[in-house]
Amino acid sequence: MIRQGTAATLLALVLALPGCGALSALSGGPALDVFELRAPDETPKSCGRGRRAELVIEEPKTRGTLDTERIMIRPNALQTQYLPDAQWGDTVPVTLQNLLVRSFSPYDAFTHVGRAPLGTAGDFALISEIRDFNAEVAGKGAIVRLSVDAQLVREMDASVAARGSFSATATASSTRTEDLIPAFDAAGRELLGQMTDWGLRGVGVNPAACR
Repeated sequence: MIRQGTAATLLALVLALPGCGALSALSGGPALDVFELRAPDETPKSCGRGRRAELVIEEPKTRGTLDTERIMIRPNALQTQYLPDAQWGDTVPVTLQNLLVRSFSPYDAFTHVGRAPLGTAGDFALISEIRDFNAEVAGKGAIVRLSVDAQLVREMDASVAARGSFSATATASSTRTEDLIPAFDAAGRELLGQMTDWGLRGVGVNPAACR
């Protein structure tokens, strides 16, 4: 399993895997290689003397074809298939939830970031829905497309503090696993960066002030 590490480590590991030129929707069969994506930056960051808040990251919603550990790739707009030799470490919604927790946790603007509040309720809840988390075949290569709709909700009165739609893409030179995984990683880091900046602004913190 690939955990946190540098881009060089990620690439070295994926390049050692057997390639997958064919697309398939296999069920069962041999064990699959397991991958995890990285948060953009987990270095602790100070945001000055701004507001401190507790943030709860709820598990994102999505359609059934994405609520799986399998890595989706679309040969065309109407067809859904999965890589036959690889999968994520968790379902796609749990994968994104974990990444969002890791992306927001380094900022001292938050007293706590987690999947559940420390007490009966947090200050804010991040509620989201995944629209895309897949690769699309494009010629001999593929385009990884990630998109998420999100709301930042005040727990005290259930009012919406902020709404946003986020998307990121990255290209892969082929549909082989060793080319697709780094593209997913690049698009994921871009998407998480967008959502983290938006979430900080939603609680009244300027991301540019966080160092």
